[in-house]
Amino acid sequence: MFLADCQARLAFDLIGNTWNAVVIWSLRHGPRRPGRLQEEIGGISAKVLTETLRRLEFNGLVTRHAYAEAPPRVEYELTDLGRTLLGPIGAFGEWAFAHADEVMAAQDRWDPTG
Repeated sequence: MFLADCQARLAFDLIGNTWNAVVIWSLRHGPRRPGRLQEEIGGISAKVLTETLRRLEFNGLVTRHAYAEAPPRVEYELTDLGRTLLGPIGAFGEWAFAHADEVMAAQDRWDPTG
């Protein structure tokens, strides 16, 4: 049973948000500026990316580095804790690659009338 205060539920909440997992995966090769992340990810607005990065930072998965330069520069990087999610996210990706066709076929076969 997954109770409200269950640790497993916390983990599902962290990776259950599509953008959380995508941003974490995009940061796997090292620090990135928000503009580069947005380009690499595609399909994410600047606002949603900012919200996602703040949420990941709040949860200790990402760290923000602000540099006193002109113009100002900000980079985001996975923390050690954030890097521990790369394995599970990678495993989900492998599962999706192996089974996406089956899922899409089931969706095509589904009849909402029963």
